[in-house]
Amino acid sequence: MDEIKALLSKDAIITENSQQARELAEKSSYGKIMPDGRIRLCWLEAVYLAEKQKLTVLDGRNKQVSYEELCSKAAKKEHDFWTRYPVFRDFRSRGYVIKTALKFGADFRVYDRGFKPGEEHAKWIVYPVKESATMTWQEFAAKNRVAHSTKKKLLMAVVDDEGDVSYWEVRWLRP
Repeated sequence: MDEIKALLSKDAIITENSQQARELAEKSSYGKIMPDGRIRLCWLEAVYLAEKQKLTVLDGRNKQVSYEELCSKAAKKEHDFWTRYPVFRDFRSRGYVIKTALKFGADFRVYDRGFKPGEEHAKWIVYPVKESATMTWQEFAAKNRVAHSTKKKLLMAVVDDEGDVSYWEVRWLRP
């Protein structure tokens, strides 16, 4: 498969209008399909696809943006990029579809393997946290309440200093 080309603008990464790009969106649930057939990718998706050598990102002068430069730009634009990206990468590499979950008040929503947004509801909402981070009981309870009220399981994705991720599933129980 040839690498898909994408243009890096000030706030977006937008692919070329190609069958390959549309298949990436339709079959693997990357980005959003725009009216002109191009795909708008979020920073996490673009970095992941560039890392997997499926995406070549070009700047406004048609010069290739290196993977390191793309990560640097993403870290400036994307909140808590170095905590969130390892979680995104881990889920995608395991075959899950992972999308943002702002409307749920979480970082991500994750669909079970084989399911896509629009076909099935997300199984989990995910909060990436640094291993060294602290959280109050009120913050923890609020995250659990959001998961419970949206009928999703809560996953706390704990990222250590090496970028390795451990998951803790949290749920309400009635004794």
